[in-house]
Amino acid sequence: MKKVWRALGFVVGLAALAVVLVHLYFAAMITWWRDHPPRETSFMAERMRELERKNPGAPLRYQFVSYERIAVSLKRAMIAAEDSKFVEHEGFDWDGIELAIEKNQKRGRIVAGGSTITQQLAKNLFLSGSRSWLRKGEEAIITLMLEAILDKRRIFELYLNVIEWGNGVFGAEAAAQRYFGIPAARLSAEQAARLAAMAPNPRFYERNAGAPGLNRKIHIILARMPAAELP
Repeated sequence: MKKVWRALGFVVGLAALAVVLVHLYFAAMITWWRDHPPRETSFMAERMRELERKNPGAPLRYQFVSYERIAVSLKRAMIAAEDSKFVEHEGFDWDGIELAIEKNQKRGRIVAGGSTITQQLAKNLFLSGSRSWLRKGEEAIITLMLEAILDKRRIFELYLNVIEWGNGVFGAEAAAQRYFGIPAARLSAEQAARLAAMAPNPRFYERNAGAPGLNRKIHIILARMPAAELP
């Protein structure tokens, strides 16, 4: 019996060590990204594998640009649409999470996530698009790491550069070029609001630019943009 417990303890110890090493790797990568752009994210790689199965040779549209080369209008639009308390919170918007839980309970399904910009960045950098309690727990740990290692401006800069905006389209620069034929620095308020409205379901809106409700979302975002606080 002692041998069994010893073996079990050894296995548990190895598992714990593996977890520690994985999170040390995450911390090292986040530290590297303090001054360097990501070449690719985990979510980006997953989406491209899916796309290439349907369309071999599908291009990846991704160009990292500095914070200064992204229009203020898009920064305001994304904060207004995705995380109005981004500058204030430390990674988690507890009021937003509570509201999302209430919405999901009323609908009987997941219709709102309550994820902050930092949480979305954690998912994009290291995780898959799958939903599970284990993945949400991992996302929470990475969110704390991001907030501890990076300042808000860098978190937002990374987020704007890596989020998905269509099939094979990632980041503000690629999105601005894809939908409007201009650099991200020249986006108007209405163009920025459209991109922000598309962000929760970009592949759908890429195919359905005139989808019901999209224009309503654009007008709501435009109305909220002046109050958006930027890092």
